[in-house]
Amino acid sequence: MEKIASRTVTDCKRILFILHLPPPFHGASMVGAQIRDSRQVADSFDTRFINLSASRTLGEIERFSFRKVAFLFHLLREVRKTVREWNPDLVYVTPTSKRPGFLKDYVLVRMLKREGCRVIAHMHNAGVSDHQGRWLDNHLYSRFFSDIKVILLSERLYPDIRKYVPLERVFVCPNGVAEMPLPVVPDSPVPTILFLSNLLRSKGIFDFVGACGILKEKGFSFRADIAGGETAELDREGLEALLRASGLEDRVLYHGAAYGPDKSALFSRADVFVFPSYREAFGLVAAEAVSARLPVVATPVGSVPDLVVEGENGFLVAPGDVQALSERVGRLLSNPELRHSMGRAGYDRYREKFSLEQFEKRIVSILADA
Repeated sequence: MEKIASRTVTDCKRILFILHLPPPFHGASMVGAQIRDSRQVADSFDTRFINLSASRTLGEIERFSFRKVAFLFHLLREVRKTVREWNPDLVYVTPTSKRPGFLKDYVLVRMLKREGCRVIAHMHNAGVSDHQGRWLDNHLYSRFFSDIKVILLSERLYPDIRKYVPLERVFVCPNGVAEMPLPVVPDSPVPTILFLSNLLRSKGIFDFVGACGILKEKGFSFRADIAGGETAELDREGLEALLRASGLEDRVLYHGAAYGPDKSALFSRADVFVFPSYREAFGLVAAEAVSARLPVVATPVGSVPDLVVEGENGFLVAPGDVQALSERVGRLLSNPELRHSMGRAGYDRYREKFSLEQFEKRIVSILADA
């Protein structure tokens, strides 16, 4: 377990952050890194950080292992020691919403409560309402959420926890992303579609490939880039076999996981961003696409409609509707002016609501209130 060095600010409230940090790279760990590295947070509070990530790779997420059990015992010892020696004013945690990961977070929060800690939970995923009908899950959720405050990424996500948390204990803090530096790339007469998510069915990778197949059949001229980490569901070999079976090996290129300059280069040469996820609390990569001035075709899951406004900076289609997905992407491929106007509108929306600076201001204000 990684423990991050503390940063001290004289006479500031003490906050212990128990949060996910990369690797692996996913929404919660990326936001965790933003908070850890935030100058506004460091200047506002006396902070200590403990890494909550038990998984080292994407393939390990939501899988049981004895190594994770050992991690939990080590985590609990480290947290208890820190709490008793340092006496934080607030403990910030980033729980998983469903089992098996939730069980680790349940044990952690119950221990914090027994130690007399004030706790605030930042929910980076949804799914509580999917399981609240089961007796055991309902019992665990009731005990977990009692007497703690909760940060949600959008008001749209409140129904997920309504049964357990009254509104007066809820804060809303949309995520934010840093504006991406975009290298200058030569203009291409052939527009490029970008899919950038881990290779999971729930992220819509199969729908994206299906939509590309329909666009090729209809005679659209395009190329497509896929970037994202390999998973137990789909690795490079499986994806490339799928592309060959779909007749897309000449149109679609897989780049593997992309970070830093490689990710910036992909966004820079893209003309349309596609995000056909089935379940999402926020969708940081969609925010990155909006900040990169790209029109976005996405599904209206979680708080994605806060980012992508239908007809303003992109289009929203129902999850799994591959035909509608291909139609909206095709509309953008055939209309450069629409692509540019939607991209500009999205960037303006990003600057107003979803910049990293805005996120840091909101999280500092919420933590101070809590």
